[in-house]
Amino acid sequence: SLIVITTIIYGFQYLQTATTHTDTLFILGGKINVLISAGQVWRLVTPVFLHASSPHLGFNMYALYFIGRNLERFYGHGRFLLLYFLGAFGGNVLSYVLSPANSIGASTALFAILAAEGVFIYGNRKLFGPQRTRQMITNLVVVTLINLSFGLIPGFNVDSWGHIGGILAGIFFAWKAGPILRI
Repeated sequence: SLIVITTIIYGFQYLQTATTHTDTLFILGGKINVLISAGQVWRLVTPVFLHASSPHLGFNMYALYFIGRNLERFYGHGRFLLLYFLGAFGGNVLSYVLSPANSIGASTALFAILAAEGVFIYGNRKLFGPQRTRQMITNLVVVTLINLSFGLIPGFNVDSWGHIGGILAGIFFAWKAGPILRI
C-alpha cells in the first residue's frame, strides 16, 4: 500500500511539475526548515511521500519492497506502518535540527527499516544461530554503509542527517516494540 500511495503521489507531483514548472507538492510538504519553524510540523512526515525524480522514487520503492516486505511479515501491518512513519519522523527531525537543506524522499523511513531488521536479527540470534546472525548483520551493515556513503559524494544532494535519524528511530522502535520469535 505504501508503494502504491507513494507512486500515485509522485505521479501527481511529476505531472503537476511538468505542466506548471513548479513543484507545488514539494512546496506544500517538503522538509523546508523555515516553514517547519513557522509551525508546519506535518513536514516532518510528508516528505516520505515526495521524490525528486523517477530514479529516486524507483530506488526507494525497490528497497521498500525487498527489505520491507520481509520485515512486515514479522512485525504485522500496523506495527510496520508505525515503524515506517516513526522512521520518517525521526529522520526528518534530525535533519531539521542539523541540516538547513530542503529534502524529500522515503529514505528516512527505509533506513529505519534497515536498522529495525538489524535489531530483529540480533534479538532473534538464538533462532538464527551465530554464523547466520553474523552473516545477516554484516550484510545489513555493508548495505547501510554503502548507502550512507552516497551522502559523501559532492552533488548527490543526499540528506545524510535524515538517514542517520531514520536509523536511530528504527533502532529505538525495534528495540522497544520489535517482535521476538520463540523457539
